Amino acid sequence: MTISTLVDQTIAAIGPLDADAVTAAESRQGLLTKPPGSLGRLESLSVRLAGIFGQPIPQVTGKAVIVCAGDHGVASEGVSAYPAEVTPQMVFNFLAGGAAINALARHAGADITVIDAGVAVDLEPQPGLTIAKVGYGAGNIATGPAMSRDDAVRCLEIGINAANASADAGANLIAGGDMGIGNTTPSAAITAAITGADVATVTGRGTGVDYEALEGKIATIRRALDVNEPDGEDGLDVLTKVGGYEIGVLAGVMLGAAARNCAVIVDGFISGAAALIAWRLCPEIAQRYIAAHRSVEPGHNVGLQAMGLSPLLNMDMRLGEGTGAALAMHIVEASAKILSEMATFAEAGVSDRDDE
Repeated sequence: MTISTLVDQTIAAIGPLDADAVTAAESRQGLLTKPPGSLGRLESLSVRLAGIFGQPIPQVTGKAVIVCAGDHGVASEGVSAYPAEVTPQMVFNFLAGGAAINALARHAGADITVIDAGVAVDLEPQPGLTIAKVGYGAGNIATGPAMSRDDAVRCLEIGINAANASADAGANLIAGGDMGIGNTTPSAAITAAITGADVATVTGRGTGVDYEALEGKIATIRRALDVNEPDGEDGLDVLTKVGGYEIGVLAGVMLGAAARNCAVIVDGFISGAAALIAWRLCPEIAQRYIAAHRSVEPGHNVGLQAMGLSPLLNMDMRLGEGTGAALAMHIVEASAKILSEMATFAEAGVSDRDDE
């Protein structure tokens, strides 16, 4: 399927992990001063990083969180506990450094980029903000498609360009974050469409709606799927019909980062929905995904399981913004340092185990 020159070239650049680097990393893990397997998932994570980076001893050169913002027409259906004006207000909070992702990204030493992908009002240009507005809020998916196919392609291209900019600046751990009132609704629709799971199974309370509103949210998502009939095998079709501008840009970020041999740190439910779209477009990308955490949102784990991913953390989080990904970056970088900074038995003059 031809999408666009940029998207097609990006997908074509995403290949399997570097087998030689994986083999070398596995061999070195077996020589380090510890019983084999005693560092658990840190060991397998370090080996996967080697394959992603193409480096027998992987080195984290930089970390970036790309936060994408967009509004959703479906918010008018009462699916969120917060009003739509919170989206631009939070964008300004990100730019002022006062949001949770700012605190956690600073702690992780990660750079933050904020992209206006589809906020429903015009934002004043300022440092740290990329205005790449595809539209003034995605369409109400309960009554029709979220966007045109051309706009969906544009979202992917914006995300690819953003990932390339981060990679050019030295980052090889790249995460996406989100901001958009109502965006757990399209994320649940995307997850149901791609995984085949029942809508009630993948729909949670989002910003904290009550039971009655949750039932209404489930009904809204069922209506969106019935009205739009997205093809769950076609990631672009799903994005077009039941997605959102910021979700599409996040999917592009993931494709772009993977094509540059960067580790893609997948955050929570909205990022997970974007990851599903990119995965449908390029199944091999899942090898380059690192699932940061398990969101409280029930659909997140459904999506992760479909892609064969096991999250690093379970912190009962459901904020988004890239917060779980920023936390997980500490663990990812620690796994690389195990390979680069631990001594082998021979280097340390320590006797290895006697298997005789």
